[in-house]
Amino acid sequence: MGKVLGDLILESLVFNNYVMDETPNTPRKIKYQRPRGTYDILPEDWVYLDMILNSCQEMARFYGFQRIETPIFENAEIFTRGIGAGTDIVEKEMFLIKGGRKKPLALRPEGTAGLVRAYIEKGMGNWIKPVRLWHFGPFFRHEKPQAGRFRQFWQFGFESFGRQNPIIDAQTVQIIVNVLRKLQIKDTITHINSIGCDKCRPRYLKKLKDYLEPYREYLCLDCKKRLKSNILRTLDCKNEGCHEILANAPQTFESLCKKCRQHFKGVLEFIETLELPYELDHSLVRGLDYYNRTVFEIFAQEKDKAKIALAGGGRYDDLIDILGGNPSFACGAAVGVERVIQLMREKSVKVKKSTVPQLFLAQLGISAKREALQLFEKFRKANVLIAKDFSRDSLKSQLSKANRLGIRYVLILGQKEVLEGEIILRDMKTKTQKKIELDKVVEKVKKKIK
Repeated sequence: MGKVLGDLILESLVFNNYVMDETPNTPRKIKYQRPRGTYDILPEDWVYLDMILNSCQEMARFYGFQRIETPIFENAEIFTRGIGAGTDIVEKEMFLIKGGRKKPLALRPEGTAGLVRAYIEKGMGNWIKPVRLWHFGPFFRHEKPQAGRFRQFWQFGFESFGRQNPIIDAQTVQIIVNVLRKLQIKDTITHINSIGCDKCRPRYLKKLKDYLEPYREYLCLDCKKRLKSNILRTLDCKNEGCHEILANAPQTFESLCKKCRQHFKGVLEFIETLELPYELDHSLVRGLDYYNRTVFEIFAQEKDKAKIALAGGGRYDDLIDILGGNPSFACGAAVGVERVIQLMREKSVKVKKSTVPQLFLAQLGISAKREALQLFEKFRKANVLIAKDFSRDSLKSQLSKANRLGIRYVLILGQKEVLEGEIILRDMKTKTQKKIELDKVVEKVKKKIK
């Protein structure tokens, strides 16, 4: 009798707690909100992220890339030296972490510089060439939030080290395009250019400066500064007036040395072999100083809409040397995940929803709860997805929840069933039910669900 009385007291306590938990809270004014330029990744967003991640993993396996993830913060000097002190990213957009340090840290604004740091530090230069790595994670830039641009954003990228052959450049484009096609973004075009090497680029920079000097007073403030600090970046200016001036500027291709010209010709030939749509863009330089030779951006072409930039990349043969490693060749690209998800939503791309259980375990009373806890673990070990709500004591509310979840079969376990070693299987569709031996329920229900 003592055990029965104890169970009754526990059931009363559980019931009282349940009533208290279900009492609606008084609405309160929201005190804290997410920082500007960020967003919460909700369950309905993760299905897109998971689909993108799975597509990346599939391409990585096929093309022989291994995954790497670097810390979300690095020594700031890695970015100032690697990306370039005169770039917008370093001058205006980096989140610095000082914290009493002489040399500040920075939240990573892009992936390549940190990845190259890892490449050098871990001795990857001794690995079998080419070293192929891919990454997927969050990045940070303090820029003006707008459609498709956030202060915390996600990117994935594919990088190849140790080989100079132009086929590497072309295949980097191909991999990104293939991932996008896998995500049903099929109409893409690649804008591509060559900005030469440290031998032939000075010749071009002089031509560009000679061209821009007569227009100095008509340039925006940023471009006036760039005339002294980083003149190549004027080609990347978004100011409309500067655009008009630069429309007739010298083209980089005209100043390429023989090796750079041959390399770029080879890249274009391989891209044509792969039948990848492309467009020569002589104003394309990318916003990072570490690039040399091939640079490209990949756009989505939607009918009756402006092109949407999804990815960018190119060759960065000097970056390993700049950051203190043994000189080696490198090429890579990164994709903006938020813009890809935006396009997927607009195109109503079907994503795989989270697996919905076909089975619900309802229980009544303390002894049934104890048995249900053990039974729930048995279903887990048998790899059978099963829903439950151990906080509810009303059978009606549990059946109602199973209905809302769209679950067809409900297992009902009460004190009487526990004593008799049985459990009730209810078909919510036909409204029929039958009893099953408790020690055989996992095996029998698994067969029925299949």
